[in-house]
Amino acid sequence: MLTNTNQDKPRFRMIAKTIYGSEDLLAKELAGLGAFDVKTMNRSVEFYGDKQLMYEANLWCRTATRILKPIVSFEAADDNELYRTASRIDWVEYLGLDQTFAIDAVIVDSQFTNSLYVAQKTKDAIADQFRDKTGQRPSVDVKSPDIRINVYIYHNECTLAIDSSGDPLFKRGYRRKTGEAPLNEVLAAGIVLRSEWDRNSSFVDAMCGSGTIVIEAALLARNIAPGLTRNKYGFMNWSNYDSDLFKSICEKARQVIIPNLNFQIVGSDIDSQLIQEASENANRAGVGKDIIFKQSDIVDLVPPPPPGVAIINPPYGDRLSIDNIQSSYHAIGDAFKKNFTNYDAFVFTGNAAAAKHIGLRTSRRIQMYNGPIECRLLKFEMYRGTRKIESKL
Repeated sequence: MLTNTNQDKPRFRMIAKTIYGSEDLLAKELAGLGAFDVKTMNRSVEFYGDKQLMYEANLWCRTATRILKPIVSFEAADDNELYRTASRIDWVEYLGLDQTFAIDAVIVDSQFTNSLYVAQKTKDAIADQFRDKTGQRPSVDVKSPDIRINVYIYHNECTLAIDSSGDPLFKRGYRRKTGEAPLNEVLAAGIVLRSEWDRNSSFVDAMCGSGTIVIEAALLARNIAPGLTRNKYGFMNWSNYDSDLFKSICEKARQVIIPNLNFQIVGSDIDSQLIQEASENANRAGVGKDIIFKQSDIVDLVPPPPPGVAIINPPYGDRLSIDNIQSSYHAIGDAFKKNFTNYDAFVFTGNAAAAKHIGLRTSRRIQMYNGPIECRLLKFEMYRGTRKIESKL
């Protein structure tokens, strides 16, 4: 049965995509923007709102990767049903003959096994419809299309949606140099939010790399919409794009920015080149004046006065020997005990065995994912007198 999910109403259904484990954070963000009927799903959040909310979700959501507007949902028993249903959609409503398009396909627990084939069948349905009606067809551009269409198949249930974001929303626009193993901006923002930092006290990343965690913390503290550093969204190529509305939304976002912070955010790293890159990234994000960058080994770093939050994303060990990774994590524990009294200290890692060498008792262990890597955000409450014991991870 074909269910039309894009009825001509001011309020319509949307799906915000996110990384695994951040669904509740994104749901809270969307509810705060005024979304209706918010429902968490697997790596996504369903919600309802109008065009203004769609624009605001793209601009403001720190933990969303895409905002999709579903067109239809239906049961696709096979590729022929997929093609027939896609052919019944009036694609002229969403795509111009002079525009380029691309298909993103995601398959979960389905008899469909090849996402590229699913994308190809959907592309054929669209191109064939245009050719039958006009004798011409729009061009495909997989790298930078004007219109991006999403196909999501779970079991036999298929949803076709138009992507309002274009490039994924973790591409804020500020990060050009990333170091060897950068965190996704959405993941970094999620880590900061998971720490429950009060946004009004000291914040430190003593292994900051290219600066993503401290930059996301500064954007959050100053109430800067993360999308303000971007100048391009998918909805800008839609036929019903309201440029005046989006300009108004951006202007309102600029008006609520907190001009200055009365506490310190510090990013440090032993690598001077990474510190330079992090500083450049922070300047592009508009928070260069809010972050103090230092070249320092973690054991030598003197943080700002407590209370505060320290978040560290150390190497997981792919490029280090077992002895080096163990000593590195042991040094983190020593630095926490020596320098971070009265801080809430966090370590985000995908190496549970190495994390035991921190040598401190965890007060929380939060499961998260960095791509396919299962990770933990480990919390250590560094109150005076914290005892050194082996953690049970």
